[in-house]
Amino acid sequence: MYSLLTYISIAAMMVIIPGADTMLLVKNTLSYGPKAGRYTVLGMATGLSFWTLIAILGLSVVIAKSVILFSTIKYLGAAYLIYLGIKSFFAKSLFSLEEIRAQANKPMEYSNRHNKNSFIQALLSNILNPKTVLVYITIMPQFINLKENVDQQLIVLALILTVLAVLWFLFLVYLIDYAKRWLNNTKYQKAFQKSTGLVLVAFGIKTGI
Repeated sequence: MYSLLTYISIAAMMVIIPGADTMLLVKNTLSYGPKAGRYTVLGMATGLSFWTLIAILGLSVVIAKSVILFSTIKYLGAAYLIYLGIKSFFAKSLFSLEEIRAQANKPMEYSNRHNKNSFIQALLSNILNPKTVLVYITIMPQFINLKENVDQQLIVLALILTVLAVLWFLFLVYLIDYAKRWLNNTKYQKAFQKSTGLVLVAFGIKTGI
């Protein structure tokens, strides 16, 4: 394995650049709180782990070379992002201080349901994202030494990507939750929510093209 620092820099930039994961994280954190945001991050990490396993088994290259499989993943991912975007666009207001207090008094099942949904949304978003496949078959191989154990190197590179993603998105959860106290404005909430929905739809359309 060579130029590890270069790979870390590239991986960090890939993680930081806003994408569908970022918008999903913002939506869930603002809608259901920081715990739901952390469950979203867990879903993202699980999705990356899924593709790491697929890559180790050698199936990522097969998927990339199969027009049918790759297209299926591509269009399913696009449709799911569009669905989440439309759902966010037409949903009710994200939150209010009164609603936050009321939710705090609701049964634990209410919170668990949203946490579970946040996890599943992030997991499906990553599993159905064809760009993740491309990362494993285009970027990572450039930093693998074929004379050494390829699987071990792939695991290390994937682990670096996953750790960077988890750290960055957990930091975003903290920032979003911290800023939420200044966002208790109905007009701002609606505008932000609809913008988030439109961006998710845009990412879905871009993924499907």
